[in-house]
Amino acid sequence: MNKYIKIAVAAVLILLGLYMMFFTRNLGWGIVIFLLAGVPILLFFKNEYILLAFWQLRKQNMEKAADWLKNITNYQAQLHKSQYGYFHYLTGLTQAQDHPTKVEPLMKKALEYGLNMKHDRAMATLNLAAAAISKGRKQEGQKLLEEAKRLDSAGMMTDQIKMMKEQLKMPTMQKHMHNPNMRNRGKFF
Repeated sequence: MNKYIKIAVAAVLILLGLYMMFFTRNLGWGIVIFLLAGVPILLFFKNEYILLAFWQLRKQNMEKAADWLKNITNYQAQLHKSQYGYFHYLTGLTQAQDHPTKVEPLMKKALEYGLNMKHDRAMATLNLAAAAISKGRKQEGQKLLEEAKRLDSAGMMTDQIKMMKEQLKMPTMQKHMHNPNMRNRGKFF
């Protein structure tokens, strides 16, 4: 649903509540309808699909979270600007297992639009570090890991950060590993 339709519904409910309170003298029903107008206002700032996707992520159900996010067809028309970052963040988290190459641009967009919570910024930075390390950009990965460690004030991601630092310490494999038996190939032909 378009975000402005939610505001229009809230305005109609507020007007209906005021009408019932003052003109029909139904004070109780007027207050109830007036309070119900808060629901579309809340959903203007916190999109229902994003809330449901967060709920599914909390239950570790990535498929259902991705299904809820698919209901957002045009994020700029359906979401408030403060939710753009979370849309990209959640999309990146749900695609991390199946399409790891798509995660890096989504997390960059999420950080660009802004994430409110520090641990969400830490998780996005950690995903960017993992993408950088997997592509062989060790220095960038090291910087991103340090930033993720700084943002993780609650210590929820210390194990993942340690594991990724251990991966950085491992020697890189040569780009072209040669089979030692292939050296003698010319002798047989």
